[in-house]
Amino acid sequence: MSGTEPPQRPNRSARLRRDLGTFDAVVLGLGSMLGAGVFVAYAPAAAAAGPGLLLGLVVAGVVAYANATASARLAARHPEAGGTYVYGRRRLGDFWGYLAGWGFVVGKTASCAAMALTVAHYVAPAFLRPVAAGVVVALTALTYAGIRKSAWLTRVIVAVTLGVLTFVVVVCLTLRPADSGDAAAGTEHVPLTLGQAGTYGILQAAGLLFFAFAGYARIATLGEEVRDPAHTIPRAITLALGIVVAVYAAVGVALLVALGPARLATVAAPLDAAVRLIGLEAAAPVVRVGAAVAALGSLLALLLGVSRTVLAMARDGHLPRVLDTVHPRTGVPHHAEIAVGACVLVVAVSVDLRGAIGFSSFGVLTYYAIANASAWRLRPDENPPPRWLPGVGLVGCVVLAATLPVRSVAWGAAVLGVGILVWAARRLARRPKPGKRPSREKGRARRLLSRRRGRGRPHG
Repeated sequence: MSGTEPPQRPNRSARLRRDLGTFDAVVLGLGSMLGAGVFVAYAPAAAAAGPGLLLGLVVAGVVAYANATASARLAARHPEAGGTYVYGRRRLGDFWGYLAGWGFVVGKTASCAAMALTVAHYVAPAFLRPVAAGVVVALTALTYAGIRKSAWLTRVIVAVTLGVLTFVVVVCLTLRPADSGDAAAGTEHVPLTLGQAGTYGILQAAGLLFFAFAGYARIATLGEEVRDPAHTIPRAITLALGIVVAVYAAVGVALLVALGPARLATVAAPLDAAVRLIGLEAAAPVVRVGAAVAALGSLLALLLGVSRTVLAMARDGHLPRVLDTVHPRTGVPHHAEIAVGACVLVVAVSVDLRGAIGFSSFGVLTYYAIANASAWRLRPDENPPPRWLPGVGLVGCVVLAATLPVRSVAWGAAVLGVGILVWAARRLARRPKPGKRPSREKGRARRLLSRRRGRGRPHG
């Protein structure tokens, strides 16, 4: 005996550890939503809606509330890893669950790449791709180490993010720009009236801003790692979404007051630009660090959510079975995490940031449309939401997806089409050939024949 323990083998189809309480679940949701929207989505939304940006924010918030309620009720009934992939399969059928999972994994892979690029843009824009790649590798290694370590880091990230956002909102609303000639520099202080952009522009802005709200899905996709999920998940989703709506509204008003919709639509780093325009040059590095930290939190939560959906799809054979593995020591789906990290790494070194936002929004809106349709099927004894609420969410998702930029809709529809073709090919491959019995029937026939010949009787 050498005294050494044999190596632990990966656990196929094992359950994940329930290590997260309400506070940790809320923090993970905040980490995803705050990092995604505040520092990325306002500029393209302002380009679409102009001074109607705030109305677009309201529309996105209403749709997000309907989706969050549906997700919370479904997660309480089905506390498993995978989110709407699981709900769609249980409530609507295997195809709809698969389509939700496909849309989520592909869309959120683009989101992960967008967050990695955001970190690099704020930290070292001259080395955009290498820094983004390094960030993806580092956070993938962290998720591999266990869910508790990820939750503790997210607490720190959320605290830093909220501090920076509070500072920016206060200075934007209390101080005037140092340069009175800002109109010549591209800043126009347009009054905050909301009816000037047109319905299409406002809906497009809402669809782009929905990218920012979608982080509450991380709470649902972590359902297998939350303690007392029937109570914890609905409470955590509601709290996280309420906090984020309030923060987004405050930041949106502050940016419109400081920059105006015209300049907001053109700047790559709006919070940094607002602080510089006010004349607080010394505070700009702090804002940039805060933005990078927030994007790190969003990327971390996204990696967790996507890897859990990949795990659930692998369990059901929709993705390679090698991804259906839980590490025996850390209790995380480590093969899925490595695969997701590798895909994000490839996308991060080859995509455009704004294109990734629109593409991601299309995939995630498809995901939540299926979530609302699944919630519609909840029975009266399963604590369903009010009947009209998933209806509003379903219609809202379809409308917002259709009004996204044309290029985003085209790419999103094409990728969903590829997913459907993969589904159809798998179904055809599994279908028995004409005149050929399925393997289960063949085995039953062999056993019956064996008994008839006397070989299947027990001896003695």
